[in-house]
Amino acid sequence: MSHSIAFTKGHGTGNDFVIVPDRDGELVMSDDQVAALCDRRFGIGGDGLLRVVRSGALPEGVAAAEAGAEWFMDYRNADGSAAEMCGNGIRVFLRYLEVVGWADPDAGPVQIGTRAGVKTLTRSERGYEVDLGAFVVTDDDVLVRARGLEVARPGVSIDVGNPHIVVALGSEAELGAIDLGRAPALDPAPDAGANVEFVVPSDPLVHDGVGTIEMRVFERGVGETLSCGTGVAAAALAVRHWAGSAAPDGWSVTVPGGELGVRVIPTDEGPHVLLSGSAHLVYSGEITLA
Repeated sequence: MSHSIAFTKGHGTGNDFVIVPDRDGELVMSDDQVAALCDRRFGIGGDGLLRVVRSGALPEGVAAAEAGAEWFMDYRNADGSAAEMCGNGIRVFLRYLEVVGWADPDAGPVQIGTRAGVKTLTRSERGYEVDLGAFVVTDDDVLVRARGLEVARPGVSIDVGNPHIVVALGSEAELGAIDLGRAPALDPAPDAGANVEFVVPSDPLVHDGVGTIEMRVFERGVGETLSCGTGVAAAALAVRHWAGSAAPDGWSVTVPGGELGVRVIPTDEGPHVLLSGSAHLVYSGEITLA
């Protein structure tokens, strides 16, 4: 049986999403249905799907509702699989809430529930800024192999609510030569997989007190994307880790889809990493969900 659903298309620095409003959590979507909507030839097209649902309407969102987050971002990768967090997606999610009148970031911070916990967003000069929370840097190297990369490279593991492996490269030419049409091979391979970032630090690294890097990313369950918000944060954290105690806490990260900002700030529970960038809604419509 088929029925029509409303949708909006949005993106953050080229990382694009199908947004589906489902305030009361009544819509059940299979992995295949999500993948069909995200298909760029036969569907709407997107790197993932954002279902906009009240936290209290989902069993996994009850804790978020109790913490004061009215809305829950049910994020699905382009293959239909569920994911913990999406740094670009959550800014696009807030932009949607603001446009339809369900949240007002000018009235104060907005809390949004995710599978990685409740995230707090505020208005910023770049658009919106999200506090991704605490992070974990693991020194155990993962060996990364990719097409176009002459030899395998060690990558550092970064957890910012979802898993990342960050690899340092020596030049923009080396970064451009990598073919991310196929997933990089990881050894050892994390049980739940990981997003993989390839990063080139600028020379000099710091400009006017801000670290600058360039990055490409392969997202698990998606492929190469023009941008990955949590990946941008992970890349900045990895370079900050490699640079040592003199590294800055502010970063500017260039991805194929644009530029994002990263900040590390002290909190009572330890350092948090914050991500800032633009968010845009492109068009809205209806589509038949088979």
